Amino acid sequence: MAKIDLTVMKDRRERAVQRMRERNIIIPTFAQMKNPALIPDKIKEELKGVGLWDINPLNMFRINWHNEPVASGGQFGGVNYLELPSELTGVDARIVVLIGKWFPTGAHKVGAAYGCLVPRLVTGQFDPTTQKAVWPSTGNYCRGGAYDSALMACESIAILPEEMSKERFEWLENVAGETIKTPGSESNVKEIFDKCWELRNSGEDLMIFNQFDEFGNYLWHYEVTGHAMEEILKDVMGPNDTYRGMASATGSAGTIASGDYLKQLFPESVIVASEALQCPTLLENGYGSHRIEGIGDKHVPWIHNSKNTDMIVAIDDNAVVNISRLFNEKEGQKYLAKQGVSSEIISQLDLLGFSGISNVLSAIKAAKYYEMGENDIMLTVLTDSMELYQSRLEEMHDEFGEYTEANAAADFARWLHGQSTDNLEELRYTDRRRIHQLKYFTWVEQQGKTYDEIQDQWYGKDYFTGIQEQADEIDALVEEFNKDVGLL
Repeated sequence: MAKIDLTVMKDRRERAVQRMRERNIIIPTFAQMKNPALIPDKIKEELKGVGLWDINPLNMFRINWHNEPVASGGQFGGVNYLELPSELTGVDARIVVLIGKWFPTGAHKVGAAYGCLVPRLVTGQFDPTTQKAVWPSTGNYCRGGAYDSALMACESIAILPEEMSKERFEWLENVAGETIKTPGSESNVKEIFDKCWELRNSGEDLMIFNQFDEFGNYLWHYEVTGHAMEEILKDVMGPNDTYRGMASATGSAGTIASGDYLKQLFPESVIVASEALQCPTLLENGYGSHRIEGIGDKHVPWIHNSKNTDMIVAIDDNAVVNISRLFNEKEGQKYLAKQGVSSEIISQLDLLGFSGISNVLSAIKAAKYYEMGENDIMLTVLTDSMELYQSRLEEMHDEFGEYTEANAAADFARWLHGQSTDNLEELRYTDRRRIHQLKYFTWVEQQGKTYDEIQDQWYGKDYFTGIQEQADEIDALVEEFNKDVGLL
């Protein structure tokens, strides 16, 4: 049974086709996002004059991991990734990270938003001429959704917690039609859901694209991020190397879906889900507030395939914020150089935003737990870069003062090389079932899902594989839609 509704609504679809024709908009397929070689040469030529963040419909074709790492006019190459040396990580295992900075908006969440919007658009379920697109988020997803909406000439509403970094709000002021700040911080997801219900009941003509329960988010990462990871492995693996697994903050449970794809290729690999120690929902059924922006809390996302998750890791948010200073302050970089970290790597550490640092620490903890050696490979993702957190560095500078060599030495020893195997759990079948059952309280009691649906997620044999098989069907709908638009 398909989980992404692809029912075509003809009248609304015709209006969407007309809107795309009027605005010269062409929709890329999943296949083109996986392999940009399939993008028409005409579009590649036109992109030579377009900035990476420009509100230009051509930038839909830059929603992939293969963008040339330049601010404007870039073409396509291999997947953007970086291998972190053991001098930095403190482990022998090879830790390889995908780089999210080179997406439009500077974060890969623009792809997750695209995966949610496009199936609704090309089927006519979403009418961009009459409806507003609502993007509830704890950070980058609503930015990506507002950006995708602007590219498609749709009105949008971005929803995110009021305590997120000011860079996010400043950018949204110029892109989203409306920005709604909900109470609290990263951990306050229910308040976002409550605002969505308020909007639903307002009578306004809108569609809510909730990343936490939209399987387009899951499918985009399974297909696009998963294949990007496979491409990296083909590039970096030697004859004696073994892919051991991937680590990702659960967040909306989109990115971690790439682990499902890789586990089908490498059945012995593990999927490591991480969260903040200050809000240990998966680890301890706990709650709280923390500072690792963009990873979501206090519920289990509906789209999380918990049955396929092998380990839960909790990361202290003090580690993340202090390592961000170590990586980006001058004294921190000088200290890293003294520890043998190359200038080439140091110059690229600003590619790690807060959630990226947390993901790397999760991979380190997993590597230590499983006693990985120099021929073992762990993958993880840098969702965004420090470009979106400069105000946080300024705030820490104001609060704690100048960053010294002594600070750097302490942070390096305690938070980086001092990572241990505490605050993690390797999951048994019953542990995975416990995590899955936590969905009930959010999704069945509060958000309108049914008992049969939550049972089907756990006991149904083809629930997630059925979603995985929908990419080709969606691509066929996109191609038909583009044909009707008539611009190719």
